[in-house]
Amino acid sequence: MGSGKELLLLGLLGMLGKCFSECGEGFSANGSSCVDVNECEEDIRHCGEETKCFNTYGSFYCQCSKGFRNVNGKVNFTDGQCKDINECTDTDGFCGPAANCSNLIGSYKCTCHFGYTNNSSKEKCKDIDECNEAEINKEDLCGVKGTCENSAGSYHCKCSEGYTNYGNKRTPCSALNCDSFNGDGGPAPLLGGLAGILSMMRNSCLALSNPSAAGEGNPDGDALLEKLFTATEAILSPGQLDSSEDVSGLLSTVENAIMLIGPQLKDNRTKIQTSETDADIAVQRGKTPPTGPIHLTTENATLDTDWTTAAGTGSYPGFALAALLSYNNLEISVNRSFDELTGHEKDGVNPSFQISSRVVSVVVSNPSTQNLSRSVNITLRHLQDVEESANLNYICAYWTERGAWSTDGCYQQYSNAKHTVCTCEHLSSFAVLMALYPMKHTFGLQLVTKIGLIISLLCLILCILTFKFCRSIQGTRTTIHLHLCICLFIADLVFLAGISQTKPVAGCRFVAAMLHFFFLGVFTWMLLEGVQLYRMVVLVFNATIRPLYLFIIGYGIPLVIVIISAIIRPNEYGTDQHCWLSLKDGLIWSFYGPVCFIIILNVFFFIVTVWKLAQKFTSLNPDLSNLHKIKAFTVTAIAQMWVLGLMWVFGAFLFQEGTTAVAYIFTILNSLQGALVFIMHCLLSKQVREEYAHFVSCICTPQKKRYSDFSSTNPSSSQSQGSRSGQHTGESKI
Repeated sequence: MGSGKELLLLGLLGMLGKCFSECGEGFSANGSSCVDVNECEEDIRHCGEETKCFNTYGSFYCQCSKGFRNVNGKVNFTDGQCKDINECTDTDGFCGPAANCSNLIGSYKCTCHFGYTNNSSKEKCKDIDECNEAEINKEDLCGVKGTCENSAGSYHCKCSEGYTNYGNKRTPCSALNCDSFNGDGGPAPLLGGLAGILSMMRNSCLALSNPSAAGEGNPDGDALLEKLFTATEAILSPGQLDSSEDVSGLLSTVENAIMLIGPQLKDNRTKIQTSETDADIAVQRGKTPPTGPIHLTTENATLDTDWTTAAGTGSYPGFALAALLSYNNLEISVNRSFDELTGHEKDGVNPSFQISSRVVSVVVSNPSTQNLSRSVNITLRHLQDVEESANLNYICAYWTERGAWSTDGCYQQYSNAKHTVCTCEHLSSFAVLMALYPMKHTFGLQLVTKIGLIISLLCLILCILTFKFCRSIQGTRTTIHLHLCICLFIADLVFLAGISQTKPVAGCRFVAAMLHFFFLGVFTWMLLEGVQLYRMVVLVFNATIRPLYLFIIGYGIPLVIVIISAIIRPNEYGTDQHCWLSLKDGLIWSFYGPVCFIIILNVFFFIVTVWKLAQKFTSLNPDLSNLHKIKAFTVTAIAQMWVLGLMWVFGAFLFQEGTTAVAYIFTILNSLQGALVFIMHCLLSKQVREEYAHFVSCICTPQKKRYSDFSSTNPSSSQSQGSRSGQHTGESKI
């Protein structure tokens, strides 16, 4: 309101105006008299927004509404605007230290800090006694073994000995089982490097369970996690673990350590990676159990679940944990222990197993991991891309407490060449197993195998007898053929009798070593044949090779290769399916390497031989008889090498998971090898045919045989035969 002087002045002005005019400003004519005009009712825009208008006699004045002030600082005015007053900055103490002040248009609002309350938005906030209200509402803030203590704007839980809230003061107290890190009486002490981890985790556990340390601040979980994985790397770096007990001890210790460290981590999401491990850990804290999906990833695995499954449906300790751990090289140590895998037969055939992914562990705070409310999905990346095959199947398995792989409660949801998705009803350590089913030999294949090898063996027996006892063809080349046939005969016989006899293991390894030695011997003697042909065409005279040198090369080189291979890779002789060289770790090249080298070298010798023969045939005075003989020898040697080499091209795929057609081709070529040697070196040889005819005639006509025997004692006859023999220069004619 204006002062009395101002009102009096306004009235005098009004009366003075009336005196000088009929109706002055602020008045209007009403008949013969002038009446006051109420400007506040006539036009509300006289004062503007956020104002109040007051009428006076002959005039008016304005005042700002509550929460606003005039821009010129006047209380009563007839011109100017009103602006909002910011109570939160212009005036201190509106809300007090325990609240936040929020300015409103023409007003303000007080919002209490956590742990404080007020009855209205403009009263000062007062502390809430959470402990007292929890008792009234029958709410357990700190757990069974926790004591609630109120503080300004908050509260904290004091835990009894053996319990902890992991440094989070408003988290219920949880029981700690520090005895799980003792390692007494379990498999863990068998692993030397594990003692340091156990000691470190036990000390951390005891520090958490000590009530006197509750007020010392939050533990440094990130540093402890880094120490854990550094110690784990030191255990795994030297190589594979010695036993399944060591594997179980390491896995359980690391899982228990993650359960202890997880609630101490500062961030809600933590990733850590070393050369041997890779981990992704998620933690949620709060008064109520968390909800929503969980997606954890490492380089080799992915976990998809939800927080309800990770936290469990029991008592909620104030936090929930989910972790995915991947071990980079642990599959080498667990690529055995398949004894508990049953029920995976296909067509009555049991498969062999091998690890096809990294070993991963899934850790959650849910205490009931053996009976989850929902299944979890784990995607595991294969160690190598393998195309789908009828003889291959991927199996989801977990590592049991007994130290073996099992498939109970884990199923394959989807699989391709790169990944397998496993659905599991419980949590543990997991891996994808590759089940290899041996090629099922049909009756027809078995029949062809047996008939083919029998034919080959019979032909080789005839060849051995011929080369040994047929005197007219004795020489260096015949010696080479004899021992080539001996090696091939023994190799085929061992192959027929022992290739599938995988038990006992020592016997299977011996069979594999025998096959390795004698098949290498076949190719070595074939190399000597190429050398001999080369010497015959280049060194026309004195082309023979001493038998001692032949034996040293023909049997010595294969023996040295087998001994070195057996020393370097003794366990790779014999597999779960065949008694042959393992296709892993490159041992198979101890066979195919020398074979390829021999074939290349023989091709060189044959090319030179053919080239030299062509030159000699075009010379002026060629020795046609000798040249035709060498030509025939060369043709048979090339045919022999071609059949044997082609056979082992298909043999390279025989011991893999291939098709039945490969086995048929290998078997047919194997039988042709013995038959070819017999046809080329025996039936097509004129001298051998004559010896066969003579032998048959002796059996059919005993008297003639006795006459022949008698005639053979005649010196002149002996001399004549020796003369003919000398003309052959120790080599047969065709």
